[in-house]
Amino acid sequence: MKVKLNERERFIARDISWLKFNQRVLEESEDRNNPLLERARFLAICVNNLDEFLMVRLAGLKDIIASGFNRKDKFGYYPQELLKELKEEVKVQLEQFYKVYHGRVLKSFEKNDIHLCRYKDLNKQQRAAADEYFESTLYPMITPMGVDPGHPFPVLSSKTLSFAVVLKKQKKEYLAIVPVPKSVPRVFLLPQKESEYSFILIDEIIRHNLKRFFKGYTIKSLSLFRVIRNSELDVEEEFTPNLLHSIDQEVKKRVRSNVVYLEVDKHCSDELLEVLAEGLDFPVEDATVIDGPLDLTFLFDLIKNVDKPEFFYPSYVRKQLDYENIFEKIKEKDFILHVPYDSFDPTVDLIQTAARDVDVLAIKMTLYRTSKDSPIVEALKEAALNNKIVTVLVEIKARFDEQNNIRWVRELEDAGCHVIYGIPGFKVHAKMTLVIRREEEHIKRYVHLSTGNYNENTSKVYTDIGYFTANEDFASDISEIFNVVTGYSNSTPSGRLITSPNDMRDYISGLIEQEIKYHKKFKNGHIKIKLNSIEDTKMIDKLYKASCEGVKIELIVRGICCLIPGLKGVSDNIKVKSLVGRFLEHTRIFTFNNNGEPRVFLSSADFMKRNLDRRIELLFEITTEDIKQNIIDIIDVAWKDTLKTRWLDKTRDYKRLQQIKHKINAHDEFIRRYAE
Repeated sequence: MKVKLNERERFIARDISWLKFNQRVLEESEDRNNPLLERARFLAICVNNLDEFLMVRLAGLKDIIASGFNRKDKFGYYPQELLKELKEEVKVQLEQFYKVYHGRVLKSFEKNDIHLCRYKDLNKQQRAAADEYFESTLYPMITPMGVDPGHPFPVLSSKTLSFAVVLKKQKKEYLAIVPVPKSVPRVFLLPQKESEYSFILIDEIIRHNLKRFFKGYTIKSLSLFRVIRNSELDVEEEFTPNLLHSIDQEVKKRVRSNVVYLEVDKHCSDELLEVLAEGLDFPVEDATVIDGPLDLTFLFDLIKNVDKPEFFYPSYVRKQLDYENIFEKIKEKDFILHVPYDSFDPTVDLIQTAARDVDVLAIKMTLYRTSKDSPIVEALKEAALNNKIVTVLVEIKARFDEQNNIRWVRELEDAGCHVIYGIPGFKVHAKMTLVIRREEEHIKRYVHLSTGNYNENTSKVYTDIGYFTANEDFASDISEIFNVVTGYSNSTPSGRLITSPNDMRDYISGLIEQEIKYHKKFKNGHIKIKLNSIEDTKMIDKLYKASCEGVKIELIVRGICCLIPGLKGVSDNIKVKSLVGRFLEHTRIFTFNNNGEPRVFLSSADFMKRNLDRRIELLFEITTEDIKQNIIDIIDVAWKDTLKTRWLDKTRDYKRLQQIKHKINAHDEFIRRYAE
């Protein structure tokens, strides 16, 4: 680099960058070009995102501080410094959530005959319906819990909503906790005239009926409150005799982990807040007072109950691949699926057909996150019952999917599948499938690789690319990788597949260095990359080096970006944009000009230290010309987007274009192209 900068000047701290990403999602909830209920959905996504941030990132930082660790991180922050800055930013973001909720969402709801009611505003018919729902459903489910020397403060799981109620009887005061049920929707649909929708929160119904639980007592004061607990898992993977059992036990401990966040409603008295903080062992000064309904993720439930197509994105038809037999289709020619514009069905069909085909001998597959009612998992179970050898690596450490994956592990094992739970010290994040089939007295292998998960639900809202091939080089490499992750084979250099943590970092660094050499000689160096996150400081410095040598670098980074573009003498030749819109951008594409003969790669990995050093990931080159050109077109359309793009500048802020000559929404453009 031509200019020497310290870490604070050279990088954006990872967690600060993540909060900036959530801010961009929040902007979508304010954008009146988005349909009304989609704006409400974006707001709910923001709140859910922030909850996970508090459960993992803020919780982890608090653990570091509690341990006494006090050294600068790779971004130049001491733990206490970073915690202070994050708390301030979280506070600002929460205020913005409720400003949008009250100022944009609720007012727009009212204008369009969608009402969120208070109990006191209900008409006679609505009140009768709410009371009947309380009597028939809510009242039998709820168990108030007294707090006294014989009854300790109850253990409330993370994200639980509860009422704290101060009771009075004969000059004595008592405290009771009333949890709001999680097993029923948060919103209740009230009777209303045709074309209108009226809802009430179940906590509002419970609030009105709290006296039913405390006969003979007077309610002096009350407040709704919510807790979020530390959700990091603490497993000594190298030393546990049974990883599945250890993860299962750690997940169960989450309900008793430290409270990292406490919010109360604006009616909470100072005295009651003190009592709550003491009962939860939480600093009272860190509690958050909310002016509005707690936990705005109830908007997810509300949206499901509104049948007004004009308030949602226009529907579209996903392109269906035309074929009769999936194996014949793959043998005919390599191809890709670009979801959600292409249908995900051929991916499911590959596993289902393999399960039932008498000539299929074995299936090998990795699963990181999949849906709760996954047809792929059902097909794997069917394959095992049909006497095929089925080997499945289920990554049980996939955060917040641990319980779901543990359930799949047990069901797959019961069906006769050979299941591996992961590798101690690493997460298996690679997405790969290998089908071994007997054809004319020889073995044929079919391969599927992907930038995204084997999840038919997220395939409708995440952009990803799946690659199908019968190429023997790919098949041989995947066989080697499975031997490494399922047994004790040593990793060997791959032919077509580059893996982490072994050689991906060095391989990508080599590609960047090669582009620098070409630029010095031919002045045509150009790197264009699309991924979810850039956090690894070594890779950032490598890109800074390429920029200083004159290589043109264009980055599409949806989420975390710790790189700062436009720094004089450091990143003058780097441009960074984030694309946040209808679909969640999830594809990882790497392109290098390579002196006019472009090289194109797909990957499961982002430029994050965990992906490059602590996960099993795949990077693979696309050499089939028409597929390569298709992928280049995909990244080019994303780069040309003007309506959903925010540009990161050297001030570390993301800004929209102020004057747009050509209005291009990449998601709408892809829908149009695939429809044609």
